[in-house]
Amino acid sequence: QVQLVESGGGSVQAGGSLRLSCAASGDTYSSYCMGWFRQPPGKEREGVASIDSDGEIEYADSVKGRFTISQDHAESTLYLQMNTLKPEDTAMYYCAAGRCTPSPLQPDTYAYWGQGTQVTVSS
Repeated sequence: QVQLVESGGGSVQAGGSLRLSCAASGDTYSSYCMGWFRQPPGKEREGVASIDSDGEIEYADSVKGRFTISQDHAESTLYLQMNTLKPEDTAMYYCAAGRCTPSPLQPDTYAYWGQGTQVTVSS
């Protein structure tokens, strides 16, 4: 098992930036596929970005060119750099650990979840 704790959320104006972190503990971090998800108010949880154990990355179309996922294996920490934020990026953001199959941006793929960190972008 792996435990996940997100941090770095907050309130920013449109066009601003935030960097989310997800600290992992427990099982071997490097063996997992890691993902960032978000859940806007009243909507379903959706995949934002993922990175597998080989470093292969996928992004949702809505964040391509603005968000960057990265990880530090030595620190067992996952990051999400979010630039040029838009009001529609407002959501609770979660990190998750699991296997990348069948789809790395589908919530059902992941077994372990953090508690989330709120991101609010004002216009």
